[in-house]
Amino acid sequence: MDANDGGSNAPEESGRTPASDEGPGTPVAPEGPRPPVVPEGPPPPATPEGPHTSTASGWPHVPAQQPLHPPPPESEAQPQPQPAAQPQPSYGPTDPADAPATVPAYPDARIGVAALSLRYQVGAALAVAVVAVAALVHLGMVFLHVAPSNTVTKQHGKAIDEWIYPEFEQNWKLFAPNPLQQNIEVQVRADVRGADGTTRTTGWYDLSAEDGAAIDGNLLPSHTEQNELRRAWDFLTATHDNANRPIGLRGTLAETYLRRIVVLRLGRDDAAGKGGAVQRVQVRSRTTNVPPPDWSDEQVSTTPQYRLLPWWPVPADEAAGGVR
Repeated sequence: MDANDGGSNAPEESGRTPASDEGPGTPVAPEGPRPPVVPEGPPPPATPEGPHTSTASGWPHVPAQQPLHPPPPESEAQPQPQPAAQPQPSYGPTDPADAPATVPAYPDARIGVAALSLRYQVGAALAVAVVAVAALVHLGMVFLHVAPSNTVTKQHGKAIDEWIYPEFEQNWKLFAPNPLQQNIEVQVRADVRGADGTTRTTGWYDLSAEDGAAIDGNLLPSHTEQNELRRAWDFLTATHDNANRPIGLRGTLAETYLRRIVVLRLGRDDAAGKGGAVQRVQVRSRTTNVPPPDWSDEQVSTTPQYRLLPWWPVPADEAAGGVR
């Protein structure tokens, strides 16, 4: 029976070719869309025929601008060296050692006090503790000094005064109902004996003006320039009556204190000259009221008032410039 009998009406399957055309043993392509047939060889050069023209080889023509330097033929093209592949580090959780560093080069480095050795750390801690204790003690002393009289100040008043005076004195004169509104200048003159044996009286030296000139423009004026002469004069006026007579032993002490100060200032100003000596001194104060502001209706006298003290002899140990 012929192989084609009974099957002549069956349609020929798509994609198959007769066996007689391809020969026995030739595989049959599977069913489905066939891939486009691309002609072999490079595309032909572009021609100005249009974008939809075709060439004899079957390549569609696409107009394009020719490069200025066309690539060389394949036979002349030189292979370009490829860079060696670099290993890419893995930063995943399974490889934490390769993660980028986010800490300093020395993760154990310490700064500040922690960088010191144990001995220096202990020294720094002790220094901070001493400063803190001293600050607390000072604040406590100042508080007890300005506070009203109480049991502590009555029992330890002397220790408090020794801590406060003279550098840390506190008073309420600035906030009093009638604050000081006067300029008080302390002046001095002296009888001096020159190197030739003659005696003369100097003019008045304005010691307060000298202190003011030293303080003016000085960011760190000394305690002596600010308070020494002023406190000495206040001490004397508080221990003398209106006739300039001392009241008790403190009055005599105030005279001695002020006399030594003015003799030292005269020696600094070279009042006696080379080879001379101060024999006696006389001190006076010049008090002037501070004029009221322009907007005030207050009327005050600006005429200076003087308080002249008697002459004080200068002992021999102070005559050459005062006791230092």
